[in-house]
Amino acid sequence: MRRMLRAIVLGWAALSICSIANAADLGLPSPQPAPFPTYIPFSWTGFYIGGNIGLSWTQGNFTDSLGNTYTGSNAQSVVFTGGGQAGANYQINYWLLVGIEATFDAMTHNNNSSNAIFIPATNDSVQVSVTDSWLTTVAARVGVVATERALFYVKGGGGWLGGNQFTVRNVNNGNSISGSNSSTATGWLAGAGFEYAFAPNWTAKVEYDFLALDNTSFTVPGSIGLGTTTSDTIATNNHDVQMLTIGFNYLFNWR
Repeated sequence: MRRMLRAIVLGWAALSICSIANAADLGLPSPQPAPFPTYIPFSWTGFYIGGNIGLSWTQGNFTDSLGNTYTGSNAQSVVFTGGGQAGANYQINYWLLVGIEATFDAMTHNNNSSNAIFIPATNDSVQVSVTDSWLTTVAARVGVVATERALFYVKGGGGWLGGNQFTVRNVNNGNSISGSNSSTATGWLAGAGFEYAFAPNWTAKVEYDFLALDNTSFTVPGSIGLGTTTSDTIATNNHDVQMLTIGFNYLFNWR
């Protein structure tokens, strides 16, 4: 039995040597072992585009040229907001990322002053409100790649708030006048967020942003039945917008 097994092994070895020799004579390549798959790490570098949805709220107050202060412009404090963003990332090394991002979001704030100002000269009470309809920002981003697919980041830049329509209303008779000297308010932006890549080109994020706005003003003409007999210039003060959103991005990698 042992002699039979030994003969079978020797015969198989001889056939293998002959096959290799024949392949060499014919110029055929020798069999090679299959290569191991190469691991490609995830990269944040590239352009991206996406959408977001969430909540926004504002605060601030109003003052006028007659020395009155309309406080608590926060009657409608929280509204839904949504829009999109686009930007570019560059991952410097394993853990550091820099980039730039632009956003555009729609919103419907209607910030009413909580108090009405009594005008003794006409025995009327006047209330002020301002309406916001859209917000766009441009900001730089700096991030720390905590793990290969997890990113913590901060951002800073500027923003523009559109549709700042002032409305002045006489509480006693219901008369009102609306208008704006400027359709856009500007300010500085600061924010922070967390982003996670859940697929090769898809990421999800949660972000908080704070936009501090410059003052805007609206001049109300006199003798319009709003409790004023002379022109009155009303201005926003300490006006800001805050947003908490979730979003998704599609990343066009450069590799």
